[in-house]
Amino acid sequence: MRVLLVEDSARLRTYLARGLQRAGFAVDTAADGEEGLYYAENGDHDVIILDLMLPKLDGLSLLERLRAQGVKTHVLILTAKDTVEDRVKGLDTGADDYLVKPFALEELLARVQALVRRSYGVKTSKLSFGTLEIDMARRVAARSGNKLDLKPREYSLLEYLALRAGELVSRTEIEHHIYDERVEPQSNVVDSAICSLRKAFDVPGEASMIQTRRGMGYMFEGPAK
Repeated sequence: MRVLLVEDSARLRTYLARGLQRAGFAVDTAADGEEGLYYAENGDHDVIILDLMLPKLDGLSLLERLRAQGVKTHVLILTAKDTVEDRVKGLDTGADDYLVKPFALEELLARVQALVRRSYGVKTSKLSFGTLEIDMARRVAARSGNKLDLKPREYSLLEYLALRAGELVSRTEIEHHIYDERVEPQSNVVDSAICSLRKAFDVPGEASMIQTRRGMGYMFEGPAK
């Protein structure tokens, strides 16, 4: 899943970006409000983490512009302002959640994951597809009770496809939501990742849960319980 982090503190920005990346998120970062607005308007993000006290354009003004444009990406506000009035103002402007500094990285990750689930209309942290179970809170998956040995990016790919089960997902969408770096044209990085996932949880002799639609993308099949 792709996250936009708008934070002017270089130290905090680096720390949070690394923590998000270790958890399997693709991360774009911006150091001021104008840069953050550009990324938010031109990117495809699942969640925006937004500081309020930003140079060039403050966080509330940035958020107000996004909502006026119809951008519906879920926004988590980070701020040192902790009064009820400040929180209410942020939520009224269009924020979806609010986290006061200082905070624990684990809490931020949990809140971001909750917003991701909300983005895809999922209320529970667990998804079930036959014998395949995905625990989005713990970021682990298992088949027939056996935990799958997945790298963070492989898990993120599985989660993204599962959240969009029954939908055709293009390679471009996967590249935008899963990978930090720009994927070169004609690259087989997505195909290789899909192949690794199939090896990790498909059952020999049974049809793969990830179907290829040649020239179009992939579809994760199987009704969730």
